[in-house]
Amino acid sequence: MDPFDYPRHWEADVVLSDGGTVHLRPITPDDAEKLLAFHGRLSERTRYFRYFGPYPRMPKRDLERFSTVDHADRVAFTALLGDDIVAVGRYDRLGDSGSAEVAFVVEDGHQGRGLGSILLEHLAAAARERGLSRFTAEVLAENGQMVRIFRDAGYGVSRAFEEGVVHLEFDIDPTEESVEVARAREQAAEARSVHNLLHPKSIAVIGASTDQTKIGHAVLTHLLAADFAGPVYPVNAEHRSVRGVRAYPSVLEIPDDVDLAVVAVPAAGVDEVMDACLAKGVKTLVVVTSGFGETGPGGLSAERRLAAEARAHGMRVVGPNALGVLNTDAGVRLNATLAPKLPARGRTGFFCQSGALGTAILATAAERGLGLSTFVSAGNRSDVSGNDLLQYWETDPATDVVLLYLESFGNPRKFARLARRLGRTKPIVAVKSGRHAVTPALAATSVPVDESSVQALFEQAGVIRVESLAQLFDTALLLAHQPLPAGPRVAVVGNSTAIGLLAADTALDQGLELAGEPVDVGAQAGPEAFAAAVKDALDNPDADALVVVFVPPLAVPGASFARALREVVEQGGRTKPIASTFLAVEGVPVELAVPGPGGAPGRGSVPSYPSPERAVLALARATRYARWRSAPQGTFIRPDGIDPDAAHAICDTLKLDETGELRLDDDTAVRLLACYGVEVVPFRVVSSADEAVRAAGELGYPVAMKSTDDRLRHRTDLVGVRLDLSAEESVRTAYEMLAEVSDRADVYVQRMAPKGISCVLGLQDDPSFGTLVSFGLSGLVSDLLGDRAYRAVPLTDADAAALVRAPKAAPLLAGYRGDEPADLRALQDLVLRLAALAEDLPEVRELALEPVLASAAGAYVSSARVTLGPPPSRHDTGPRRLRSPGGSR
Repeated sequence: MDPFDYPRHWEADVVLSDGGTVHLRPITPDDAEKLLAFHGRLSERTRYFRYFGPYPRMPKRDLERFSTVDHADRVAFTALLGDDIVAVGRYDRLGDSGSAEVAFVVEDGHQGRGLGSILLEHLAAAARERGLSRFTAEVLAENGQMVRIFRDAGYGVSRAFEEGVVHLEFDIDPTEESVEVARAREQAAEARSVHNLLHPKSIAVIGASTDQTKIGHAVLTHLLAADFAGPVYPVNAEHRSVRGVRAYPSVLEIPDDVDLAVVAVPAAGVDEVMDACLAKGVKTLVVVTSGFGETGPGGLSAERRLAAEARAHGMRVVGPNALGVLNTDAGVRLNATLAPKLPARGRTGFFCQSGALGTAILATAAERGLGLSTFVSAGNRSDVSGNDLLQYWETDPATDVVLLYLESFGNPRKFARLARRLGRTKPIVAVKSGRHAVTPALAATSVPVDESSVQALFEQAGVIRVESLAQLFDTALLLAHQPLPAGPRVAVVGNSTAIGLLAADTALDQGLELAGEPVDVGAQAGPEAFAAAVKDALDNPDADALVVVFVPPLAVPGASFARALREVVEQGGRTKPIASTFLAVEGVPVELAVPGPGGAPGRGSVPSYPSPERAVLALARATRYARWRSAPQGTFIRPDGIDPDAAHAICDTLKLDETGELRLDDDTAVRLLACYGVEVVPFRVVSSADEAVRAAGELGYPVAMKSTDDRLRHRTDLVGVRLDLSAEESVRTAYEMLAEVSDRADVYVQRMAPKGISCVLGLQDDPSFGTLVSFGLSGLVSDLLGDRAYRAVPLTDADAAALVRAPKAAPLLAGYRGDEPADLRALQDLVLRLAALAEDLPEVRELALEPVLASAAGAYVSSARVTLGPPPSRHDTGPRRLRSPGGSR
């Protein structure tokens, strides 16, 4: 095999445990000199551990052998930082077996950064691709660090010790533990890289200008105004100082280390700036400059080159075309944005793709009394994305609520996984714009996702989806300042019957329950009577939350009512959320604010809304989230009786047509489904009335007969179907009628399944998730209304249970109006089997089980359609890697 021709998808940028990055790729003969230099930089101890001897120099013969591999039986990965190799991992197949010996070595200065575990992951993935199933390794007993890498990887490692050498063996198929280990390391590494971005100790502003109209001047001004905790270095080749701070002609001439560089030079000059930042060893970049991917193919190419170069030299990048980043922590005070003022300190994190909207978002947060912990406006997302921020906020002790303004998805599958995990401890509220279109600029860094997929993703992950920025802030104010409701029961207290009824109607419309009739204390009631009614509602054990509606009377100032309300709320032990329409103020009235550490309204403040409808809507969203969060998470399970090897063998024998797709014939579809324990009610395909009678006798009466034309068979008027045929004569008559209607000789004869409610289950390919499982009831009305529910694989048992109960018509399955309920567990089992098939066989691009007859006797599949096609990209599987610049991750 050509030693230069390796699988390009084996290349990867990866984040290390300290937040830095390296580039991984297979070795080629051109790397010989780099490999020799790498070997020369290794300490004697490291060489001894790797080669079991001194090995001070690498002979030419070994150099050629180590740098020339076939990328099949002999594979080697290099980890590159800039132009230097900093680690090498390799495996060599042992004879004709399915085993290979694995080994790696890491340069001394880069040990402890997680390179060994990353190399092991990527080598194992490559080995599995090449048909290997097992690794062995020989490690000196005193090399404890290397033994720990193998031991802690999550594989089932067996060990034997002989004469100072530990012999290790393990299967390399992913285990539940190995996947969990890899994802925990991914979370820690990506969180660390964002921590480095948001906690810099020093900042350079490249393009800092004395011209007040330039963005470089604005960024420097805002950093200084926020009183950043570390040194700020303006970079300006024409002036000795900017805003009274000494300037440097190049980042290379700054005498101290630079953690973060804000780049504000024109796009044409960014390449030169990048070279200087790479040479300086800057850790993170924020590129506020526009003129990249949003301008077209030329700009996109420059953007991808920028991100690739930065990662290859260990840096993360925000932008380009970004508003910037900020951190309100008192020990940081970072405002590296184009927004003039550092927001008030709070416990809400905000990720925003749009730079144009970023300033308005920050201003609105300030107006409505919402303090922030951190804010990132990522612009074109060439590198750092919303998924990185989710990783960071999961373990950030300063953040309790996460807000997202998303215009597109880079990797929805990973987003769903991260959001689902984060949402169990911290609520996520998201606006997803571009519901009906994706602009060309966004298309460069996103994948298309239809609305049903987005809704499925958010529901499954527990994300609180809102339709506008106003709704985002409405919901955030309640979550940031009030506890979650314990249930759906809402009490309404106010001094206006009309406004109280509006609140009650909205609550019922949102699926909430009223804890008694709305309480109206009357327009003439004073502060004490008003506060007493609020106290009674809070003390009511039948109420889980409270909506306070208040219209100020003419005779008494509203402030006295606010003080009375606040005194009640501040009494100890209050655990019920309160939303108000106090004075119709939008935000947190000063009178109802409990100051937080930074002076902004903090925990316990009572948010106010301009209308009772908006107050109740915010409360309803919090209630639905609380219900999702407290519900069992479920378990990722694989039902019994699954044979993926047999299924792969079937798929491997099939050839796709010129369109790249293949509709399976009935027999093949039945065999494939049987590999996953999905049984189709027995049937025969016949071409004459005599054959039909013979088939009916073999299958056993009664039988059904169906046209082989899908268009007729699935019509709601059953023109292509004849049911409950119990005699030879009726079978002959049905055959003649179906053959005439469809103009086809072939007809299905099928054993009658127990009568039940007709359902549709399916798999559909999604360009972002890979596969969605769908479920709905059959029928014209369900089709017309789009009454289908979706979930993205993988599914837990809880997901499967929720899916079959999600369609609006699902109550028909549960015994509506006294009917006998269907066996929902059988439907759930069928869903889980389809999910397992989707996970194992990504080449199954579409699958429909229609109809599935659900009854008390079980779930019976009477027909199946299966289409194969080229497997889609699976963005969230395989070893850890960053997305390709401008691609999905």
